Amino acid sequence: MPGRGPGSPAGPLQQAAPRTRRPGRKRHPDRLVFQGILFVLYTGIGREHLPPELGFGSGMTCWRRLAEWAGDGVWPRLHEEPLAKLRGANVLDFSRAAVDGSHIRASKGPQETGRSPVDRGRAGSKHHLITDATGIPLAVTLRGGNRNDVTQLIPLLDAVPPVRRQRGRPRRRPDVVLGDRGYDHDKYRRLVWALGVKPVIARRGTEHGSGLGTQRWVVERTFAHLHWFRRLRIRWEIRDDVHKAFLTLGCALICWQRLVSLP
Repeated sequence: MPGRGPGSPAGPLQQAAPRTRRPGRKRHPDRLVFQGILFVLYTGIGREHLPPELGFGSGMTCWRRLAEWAGDGVWPRLHEEPLAKLRGANVLDFSRAAVDGSHIRASKGPQETGRSPVDRGRAGSKHHLITDATGIPLAVTLRGGNRNDVTQLIPLLDAVPPVRRQRGRPRRRPDVVLGDRGYDHDKYRRLVWALGVKPVIARRGTEHGSGLGTQRWVVERTFAHLHWFRRLRIRWEIRDDVHKAFLTLGCALICWQRLVSLP
């Protein structure tokens, strides 16, 4: 696993506000707990089944620390660091962005769920994702499975953080946003134009073969990478912030993998 210096994905853990501790058992090291969270994300294992012999602490310790760091804003910062490094390396491509949504089943009826029209009315949630032109995840949102994709178009654009680099102003808006027919609504086209972004969205009722698929397939590939993490295939968490933390951590790891693969 990478180290915890400022250039590693665990760097923001060092910036989290320290918690006041009452006398008692010593706080388990953050690095080991972070490894436990990664183990759960990769394997999908329930936190109560986390093997104690691994030394990551108990599953409850990892769950509490995950929620604690979510409250401290650690996970968005963990995602923003590799994004900034990718932009500094001229890898991040804001010439266009692609958006899409993906339904997942939810097991315990948490808040951001709904009866999915694509899964026989079962309760589920939706991951909504926006990527740059090459498939690098810029932002992700979590909503109920019955929410239409188009309703999350503006929240996705607003969720993209200002991506800084060594020189120049931070950037958060792509030049163009690509979407499939699920985003076909003139009202939202006007809202996207108002943000200074050009919407390129397929029209309902037209023949396939518009050519958008040759550009927006990258977001579907990124969904495949994101759902390679077993914990994100089914939503087990009741709390929205905990599941969103796993989602953001998955995006951060995809960005980090792209960063370390640079020549």
